[in-house]
Amino acid sequence: MGMIESIADFFVQGGPIIPLIFALAVALWTLLVERYLFFYFRYPEFAKQLLARWQARTDKHSWYAHRIRETMISNARHQLARTLILIKALVGLCPLLGLLGTVTGMIHMFDAMAVFGSGNARAMATHISHATLPTLAGMTVAIAGLYFSQRIEHRVDIETRRLSDSLQFD
Repeated sequence: MGMIESIADFFVQGGPIIPLIFALAVALWTLLVERYLFFYFRYPEFAKQLLARWQARTDKHSWYAHRIRETMISNARHQLARTLILIKALVGLCPLLGLLGTVTGMIHMFDAMAVFGSGNARAMATHISHATLPTLAGMTVAIAGLYFSQRIEHRVDIETRRLSDSLQFD
């Protein structure tokens, strides 16, 4: 129960932005897992179907055949990178929400200091540490998401090149 209490304390101390960052993190990780599942389970069959369709063609030399090949590669790339834009948007949004939480926390701290007139350094340090928790959360989610989104983008490039090499023309 100690870990659950620590997480609950983090949510309470971090303010109202932390649950929003958590929701974005869940959405981000859902999209990342979906992409990895697509790469490992769905895409190999999709690529085999494209290759079979290309191999079944008799004309692989004409201008039209080249455009059809380019279209097939473009459609495959689109399928591979389908949610990548949304993943990158969530990665960029998380630190901004963290900064928003920090700014609102600092505003609340200065409001409390103005009302109560407290110049207590220990109380100010506690409020500042609580105010910076949303930035910590937002940056943590963003850094992890950035790493995996770059890996997915790299995989999209590799798979697109691999498909392009497989769909040979005369």
